[in-house]
Formats: sequence, structure tokens, C-alpha cells
Amino acid sequence: MTVFSQGIPLKKQFGQHFLRDQSVVDNAIEHVTLTPETSVFEIGGGDGFLTRTILQQKIARLWVFEIDPEWVSYLRESINDKRLDVKEENILDVDFAQFEPHKPWVLLANLPYQITFPIFQMLFKHRQLIQEGVVMTQEEVAQKITKKSGRGYGYPSLFYGYYFELKLLKKIAPGAFFPPPKVFSRLIYFKPKKDVAPIPDEVGFWKFIKLCFAHPRRTMRNNLISTHFDLSKIPEETLTLRAQQMQMDDFLNLWQRLR
Repeated sequence: MTVFSQGIPLKKQFGQHFLRDQSVVDNAIEHVTLTPETSVFEIGGGDGFLTRTILQQKIARLWVFEIDPEWVSYLRESINDKRLDVKEENILDVDFAQFEPHKPWVLLANLPYQITFPIFQMLFKHRQLIQEGVVMTQEEVAQKITKKSGRGYGYPSLFYGYYFELKLLKKIAPGAFFPPPKVFSRLIYFKPKKDVAPIPDEVGFWKFIKLCFAHPRRTMRNNLISTHFDLSKIPEETLTLRAQQMQMDDFLNLWQRLR
């Protein structure tokens, strides 16, 4: 059965669940610093629920990236504000060179859940252009990104935690959206870290981390036994641990031994 908003059909392939709880939007905005000089971008403007509140703030500009041409037209026709630029583009295909003249940027967005991780990869790649942001994600994804240990802790936790300051904000029930999703959601605050220590052979290191967490219930020995790494360089007590029992410093020290 097709669901409509403003006479426009919502499309499952775009993960369209529109926010309807103003307190959630207010919670997101209060965690970022907005001034008359601030550049803001939004991913997936939809029917403009978040867009309109952002434009109530004193900011320099708001770029909204919307993939659905029907909602692009709706936003352009229903919101008259010279600071607003609605772009009919998939954010994952955007040339970020256009952001350079107006940096740094603040991101405020209710992310399409099926592309949350690709979007976070995009944010990592272009983090030098971004000041901070608050995004809505699926609760399970939010936990994976921010975990420090235990169940759900793994490669995403280590990777994003190394390059970003992360903080879980408000947890949101399905009823805050139209139509309601089948899962709980969560606001996440993020800010790129300024001084990140370089990792020797960074690409190789993160591939190594993926191997360590390949089977979370297995020990480090069992996860690395079939790889090219010389396990004789790893202390026996480390080989008996699961990757989930180790922290970033442990992995960095281990990487120094193995390189």
C-alpha cells in the first residue's frame, strides 16, 4: 500500500521515514553551534520538517541534497528563503570541491538508514570540510559506531572513534516518524578530531583490524592463523584474547610488532 505525504508518494527505495517530533529536531540543533556565518548542509530534505527549523536559525546558507525529484520540487516551491539551495543529487555522488569556498560546514540530517555507513565513509573522507554535526541513524548502527567494548564493539567503533569525537544523544521511538520504521533510532553528535596521530601504513592497519574482528567470538589466534602475519611476534596472552577485549592502543602496539 502506497503512503503519501503532501500528496507525494513515499518511496521505500529511498528509505523515506519523515520526522514528526519537533523536540527531536530541537535536540539536534541545540548540540551544534550556528552563527550568521555558518554553512549547513542536510541530506534527504524530504518534506522539509528539519529544513524549516534550520532556516529559523541565524545561518549563512543551507544546502539540501535530495535524491527524489518530487520532493526537490516541493521544497523549492514551498520554502522561499534566499539562503536555501535544494540540490537534486545523491550525496554519495557529490563533488565535495563545491563545499571548499564555504567551509567549515555543519551537517544536520535524518539519514536514509540503508546508506548510513557509506555516508559516514563519505564524512571521513571529507572531514577537513566539516566542523561538526548531528545525524539520525538506526539505533543498532549508532551503537556499533560508538561502542567502546563488549557486544557490537568492532571495526566501525575503532575506525570512527579514532577520527571523530562521538556522542549518543536522544533515542527516538518509531512513532516519531511518518510512516513509523520498524526500529528505534538515535541522534549522534560527531566532530572530526583536529590532531589525529598518523598510523603507519594506515590502509594496511584497518585491513588488519577487520581481520581481527572477522569472527568476534574467536580468539585473536584463530582469526589471524590463516593470514600472512607472523604470530610468533604476538605475545601468547594476546593471542588468547578476543578482539572485543582489546582497545585501540592495544591494536596500535600490536601493529608495530607485526609490520
